[in-house]
Amino acid sequence: MQKSVRYNEGHALYLSVVARKEGTRRGHLSKKTAENGRWSEKYFALHQNVLFYFDSDQSARPAGIYLLEGCACERVPSPKASGAAKEPPDKQHYFLISFGHEGQKPLELRTEEDSNCDEWVEAIQQASYSDLIIEREVLMQKYLHLLQIMETEKVAANQLRTQLEDQDTEIERLKAEIVALNKSKEKMLPYQSNQEEEDPDIKKIKMVQSFMRGWLCRRKWKIIVQDYICSPHAESMRKRNQIVFNMVEAESEYVLQLSILVNCFLRPLRMAASSKKPPISHDDVSSIFLNSETIMFLHEIFHQGLKARIANWPTLVLADLFDILLPMLNIYQEFVRNHQYSLQVLANCKQNRDFDKLLKQYESNAACEGRMLETFLTYPMFQIPRYIITLHELLAHTPHEHVERKSLEFAKSKLEELSKMMHDEVSDTENIRKNLAIERMIVEGCDILLDTSQTFVRQGSLIQLPSVEKGKSKVRLGSLSLRKEGERQCFLFTKHFLICTRTSGGKLHLLKVRGTLSLIECTLIEELDTTDEDYNSAGQGFNHLEFKIVVEPADGPSFSVVLLAPSRQEKAAWTSDISQCIDNIRCNGLMTSVYEENSKVSVPHMIKTLSKMHRKSDVRLHKDDVDICFSKTLNSCKVPQIRYASVERLLERLTDLRFLSIDFLNTFLHTYRIFTTATVVMDKLADIYKKPFTSIPVRSLELFFATNQGPWSGEPLNNKSPRLARKFSSPPPLSIPSRTSSPVHSRKLSLSSPVSNKSGVLDLSANSPTSTHNPSSPPLLQPIPKNMCSSLLYSLLFHLLVQCSETSHCTMSPASAFAIATAAPTSCPNVYSIGFTGPDKAYDKEFLIRRAATNRVLNVLRHWISKHSQDFEMNGELKTCVITLLEEVLRDPDLLSQERKATANILSALSQDDPEDSQLKIEDILQMAECPKTECFESLSAMELAEQITLLDHIVFRSIPYEEFLGQGWMKIDKNERTPYIMRTSQHFNDMSNLVASQIMTHTDVGSRASSIEKWLAVADICRCLNNYNGVLEITSALNRSAIYRLKKTWAKVCKQTKALMDRLQKIVSSEGRFKNLRETLKNCNPPSVPYLGMYLTDLAFIEEGTPNFTEEGLVNFSKMRMISHIIREIRQFQQTPYRIDHHPKVTQYLLDKTFVMDEDTLYELSLKIEPRLPT
Repeated sequence: MQKSVRYNEGHALYLSVVARKEGTRRGHLSKKTAENGRWSEKYFALHQNVLFYFDSDQSARPAGIYLLEGCACERVPSPKASGAAKEPPDKQHYFLISFGHEGQKPLELRTEEDSNCDEWVEAIQQASYSDLIIEREVLMQKYLHLLQIMETEKVAANQLRTQLEDQDTEIERLKAEIVALNKSKEKMLPYQSNQEEEDPDIKKIKMVQSFMRGWLCRRKWKIIVQDYICSPHAESMRKRNQIVFNMVEAESEYVLQLSILVNCFLRPLRMAASSKKPPISHDDVSSIFLNSETIMFLHEIFHQGLKARIANWPTLVLADLFDILLPMLNIYQEFVRNHQYSLQVLANCKQNRDFDKLLKQYESNAACEGRMLETFLTYPMFQIPRYIITLHELLAHTPHEHVERKSLEFAKSKLEELSKMMHDEVSDTENIRKNLAIERMIVEGCDILLDTSQTFVRQGSLIQLPSVEKGKSKVRLGSLSLRKEGERQCFLFTKHFLICTRTSGGKLHLLKVRGTLSLIECTLIEELDTTDEDYNSAGQGFNHLEFKIVVEPADGPSFSVVLLAPSRQEKAAWTSDISQCIDNIRCNGLMTSVYEENSKVSVPHMIKTLSKMHRKSDVRLHKDDVDICFSKTLNSCKVPQIRYASVERLLERLTDLRFLSIDFLNTFLHTYRIFTTATVVMDKLADIYKKPFTSIPVRSLELFFATNQGPWSGEPLNNKSPRLARKFSSPPPLSIPSRTSSPVHSRKLSLSSPVSNKSGVLDLSANSPTSTHNPSSPPLLQPIPKNMCSSLLYSLLFHLLVQCSETSHCTMSPASAFAIATAAPTSCPNVYSIGFTGPDKAYDKEFLIRRAATNRVLNVLRHWISKHSQDFEMNGELKTCVITLLEEVLRDPDLLSQERKATANILSALSQDDPEDSQLKIEDILQMAECPKTECFESLSAMELAEQITLLDHIVFRSIPYEEFLGQGWMKIDKNERTPYIMRTSQHFNDMSNLVASQIMTHTDVGSRASSIEKWLAVADICRCLNNYNGVLEITSALNRSAIYRLKKTWAKVCKQTKALMDRLQKIVSSEGRFKNLRETLKNCNPPSVPYLGMYLTDLAFIEEGTPNFTEEGLVNFSKMRMISHIIREIRQFQQTPYRIDHHPKVTQYLLDKTFVMDEDTLYELSLKIEPRLPT
């Protein structure tokens, strides 16, 4: 017999170590001993519900352990002080721990601080689980109460049952009496009939009257029923019932899918992971399937409830089911958040041959119906949106007075909130996943892509031209014979620019030298001057398609990278994005984080402080309001993205002087047609330029009055000032040393210049790429006394602005200087500047606001014109308005030289004709279709056909203006008028598919048809090599038509290699998993490329149908605009990269000839003639 309780000392020591390191509370307390009542100081550590105490904080073993579960802890008054007390009682605070079981004395403790005492009491109360015990007692009382109710109900049921039995007996007695009475009445009827015989005519009249009454009654009810059947209420109820029935069927299908996922994949893989040679670990199984089994159990219960409701039809009450389901749907957040990671783990596990073989065995199960594991893992992703759509349709057919109306509306609102939370969590990780996908594409890897603050901007193919380095001889590219060797795959992020090479196998390799460029160290030169060494070394004949990036690393010599874009439009897009990223780093608060992360660059403390205060200066910058709402996701400026906003707030954000986000700008310019017009946008930009003080919102100008330390503090803005008009005198002169100016068009804020604390001079010309600094030249800024620090910021800014216009030594843009200067000033004891006094202060302020407003307007116009030139080509009035505004800007006498050059470049880009106009257009294709063909199929090679199909497909694809992708115009009744180019693309796809099918069916013998199939598949394979996946789908869809697919004798003649090739091509362009394989292939391919347009139209349709353009409050759903813009940007990336394929008219005339093309019915009839149906 065991006499004592066994005690696991090792486990207790482990818990004591955990308590010392990670305990909830740790510290010294005084403990009252039970023997002599003295107080001794011990070191206590609380871990969960166990309290350890040690003799000292250095003791390795605990002196005692207390289990706190079920205990009570409260403060007790201080005992009366004795004469021997060392400390007065008011400095000591006591609390008592009482244990719930008998035989355990209470524990008395004390502390020296009141707050420490309260914290210990609160922590011990939580560790005692008293709340749970109380809740358990409450639940137990409820349970006992329910048991009493059940017993009472049983007694009542027995009483009712007895009463029913008595009533049944009484009913039987009454029935017997009625039978007896009827028998006695029947005996008396013959006697009465003999006495009262009626006239036969009266009987006939009564019969006719009875018939008419019955007929009228039936007719009346028939009319009532027919009227109700045709009424809107009955129609609504029928639709509502049909929606419910469809929901039950969809839920049954969903439960079946989850059941297959769990029973055919999850549980077998768990068993396999427990085998002796596991092909997969338990952790990987958990990572792949997440909580899918819990989701299955939940929906099985919900499905049973739905079936029970259907059994009680036509009474369909569903709201209570959703009330039960809603609190449990939070489990979807974990699944959606980690869904992409689970697919990545699955892809990694597939590299194991044993696992891949085992998985294919599971997928061959008949229950899977040929679907892959990835397909089943995707089903839960769409369940919450499906519920929202179902409830939306259900509410549309539920009357407002219906008993379930409010409950269904509440369920729909809760589901929408959950969907928004899931969308935010997915958006938070979307950028990280994109970066990781690119990082995996690069063989050597890239550590900078693991930075969560990196945001992907664009990628594409550029040609790197040889650049001249100091001390090296010039290298010429010649006639571009080395074009292929110089081709680079470039990736632009918000902080870095990556340059990679692509091998023949498709793998990317980061350049070992100068493959990673930090944008904080870069200067963008868009147009190379003839005096530039890189311009002379690069050769001639590039049509100004080259641009240069000058890099000034802090720990090495400067160098330059010269890149050549395939077209002028592509160059404008690249330079615009690069310049925006550089401006974002320096103007929008990213400066501090970038410098702190990159130890190579030193930034003056003053600018760090200004940058931090600039971001925090306006709380309303990212705070929800009645007309704007933000999400948790951050944009490239590291501020929350806009979820909903009014049109006025969006226009205000577009012209806000405080920051410029490339994400917001791209989204706005892609989708502004949905909620406003180009004229409204242009009028807003014109107002900002002409009347900045009245057009810019007050919240944007509040930065100038953020503190009383500024040079204009306390001075009200004079709205009647003559300087508020656009014409005003030139700025006051400054004594600036004259230096040799350079026409270099650069974009960089050089902040790596050190601040000398000894001399008090801030040398802004240091480390400049074009600087020829003379040590003997006088300093640019002279030291001033400390009491003049208040006028530092704006004086320094004005000094920089003037310097930017007169010298190339300072490469700070007006926007960059403005962003720094408008941050709240800080106390800087060692800062030196040239200040303004008197009336010059107000003038300086007005000048800065005008320069910043002008720079912002030019920045938006430059981005608009360079990336969205179609807006101005199709809208002559808009183009005229922009030209007028730019010409007015050029007439401004106070325009800085940098602004004047930027304005001239924008005006030149808007006025000049694109040299790509000489290329083949869609109108030329339509003219070729009218010309008769001169070649036959047999005389054309597969290479010629593939190249010309690719050329035609790309011409048709790139001709689609991006505004046709808005509003689902291709699905409307007037689709030919609203989206003519999308409809032409669709028609071209069908024509090419019909051409392939018709050409095969024109052959009468089996061998010729088999040869044609093999040749067309060879053409499709070449199209794949040319990245023309639209052409691949054109050919494979033609071969899958019933008229050709049923020709078994013909396919028997096709060789096995060709059939295997067709299987590979079909797998690439398969629509399974929302074109999962095609998306992966497009992500890894090197443009130019022609994707399948239907894939993007499906995405856009899903976005349009799932979310509205405006909220119920009339705010623009900008999250939806951002998703649409993301798809349009991907489409335009493929549109802007042209193919270098020569046009052969004879081949295109054959491809566009429709004389022998047959429709679907004719093809099937001809197929039946070639190979008739076998008799059944």
